[in-house]
Amino acid sequence: MNTILRVPDVKSQSGLSRSTLYLRIAQGLWTKPVSLGPRAVGWPAEEVAAINAARIAGKPDTEIRALVERLHAARKGAK
Repeated sequence: MNTILRVPDVKSQSGLSRSTLYLRIAQGLWTKPVSLGPRAVGWPAEEVAAINAARIAGKPDTEIRALVERLHAARKGAK
């Protein structure tokens, strides 16, 4: 099942504030949101879980950036 998490859910699961979440996106340390409509975005739950697991495992930012790139590439491949 492909669950989409909205910002409050992502904040809750990651422990990040909204501003830190968007800072991480700008730094390449978090995936870009998926558009759900003109004023709504969300993130695939699998991506949130993968990034959280990498952080918990203590992966360095370089590895997390590579993970984010792989997750973005997987999105494009799923279209």
